[in-house]
Amino acid sequence: MLPAFPRVTGPRARQTLSLARFASTSTKEKFRVVVVGGGSGGLTIANQIYDRFKAAGKPLNAGDVVVLDAADYHYYQTDFRRPLPSLLPPHITHIAENVKSFYPESSSVTTTSGRTISYDSLVVAAGLKINWDGIAGLPQALADPSSGVSSIYSYNTCDKAWRDIDALKSGNAIFTQPAGIIKCPGAPQKIMWMAYDRYQKSGRGNNIKIDFMNGMPSMFSVKKYSDALNALRIERGIGAEFQHNLISIDAANRKATFKKQDGSTVDRDFTLMHVTPPMGPLDFIKESPIADPAGWVEVDQETLRHVKPEFGNIFALGDCSSLPTSKTIAAITSQAPILTENLFSVMDTGKLSGAKYDGYTSCPLLTGYGELMLTEFKYGFVPKESFSKYLGDQVKRRRLFYHFKKDLFPWAYWSRMVDGKWFGPSGPFRPKFA
Repeated sequence: MLPAFPRVTGPRARQTLSLARFASTSTKEKFRVVVVGGGSGGLTIANQIYDRFKAAGKPLNAGDVVVLDAADYHYYQTDFRRPLPSLLPPHITHIAENVKSFYPESSSVTTTSGRTISYDSLVVAAGLKINWDGIAGLPQALADPSSGVSSIYSYNTCDKAWRDIDALKSGNAIFTQPAGIIKCPGAPQKIMWMAYDRYQKSGRGNNIKIDFMNGMPSMFSVKKYSDALNALRIERGIGAEFQHNLISIDAANRKATFKKQDGSTVDRDFTLMHVTPPMGPLDFIKESPIADPAGWVEVDQETLRHVKPEFGNIFALGDCSSLPTSKTIAAITSQAPILTENLFSVMDTGKLSGAKYDGYTSCPLLTGYGELMLTEFKYGFVPKESFSKYLGDQVKRRRLFYHFKKDLFPWAYWSRMVDGKWFGPSGPFRPKFA
């Protein structure tokens, strides 16, 4: 049973909940800007677009920007959630419906209820799909409290992950990462490092064998950080197999099957297993005319505008986009002001601005209690570190970075980012563009 969440109260809650009720019955079907998705990217960009027009002395009317999302809750890293309507200011309309189809030739979308919503500009920030059925036996294993199988990639299973880890006294603990694109690619090993540290501090380290079974060819996509993490893995006695992709789980017999690069399979026994499921594009995007062959919204990697000239009023950011960078919240904080500036310029002058995204993203990679490696990089997996000038090489794990992750980032997220007031490495200061 999920834990109860406090009921939202106060003036802002009443305003936003009232607005959500109004939006669901409103007859207004044309908006200046339609944002698909009320996640990290959707909330950030909706607010930044509204604020950018206001700052230029050309304010939009209340209700000109709409967020389409039927979700009841907004999640931050699975362990925090708040009611989605409570996060929308009164001047941003919320229609509590999901998009079913895109019709870019008529600048409109249809919702799952059959409504047609038209727009001047469209921003797609719908996230990605977690394919729980992509591993045979995984859904059943996750539903079984005694299976030893868990995942931090769902609000419904993240508590089970730590219960299983903390309860383990001895045996084989396997942590997996799939081949291909996933949300927050450092997360599969973050939970492994935290489990390792817990076992060491509680005197169980010699009784538990930890293995990292990774479908990717290395510990991390950026060689500098990957080399350091692999050295740390060896130092701590953690086993690893690369290009081993989990394909099935036999929970009753505590056996997992992995597919190797050459197509052969290998079975591994486990006492505990943390699984990162495969992920991919959402079906309603994958099947739409705005998607690339892989199923992601096809945008220019610098401007975040759709690559097809006839779809020039469409933009995308975050996990659903084709941008060749890691899918993290940090990436969204840098993408949002670029997208905002270009969308504003296109709507105002018909032309793009000089704002260009360099692929910046970050992964605050926990390696134990009180320590964290702050990886930051841009397109081409080239490091782009914010603090190395002052603190030294960020390949070094630091307690200060741990407190960034534990204390600063959640505060910045809830009090700044979802309100459109956080701009990546420049923090609360909106970047200036030529």
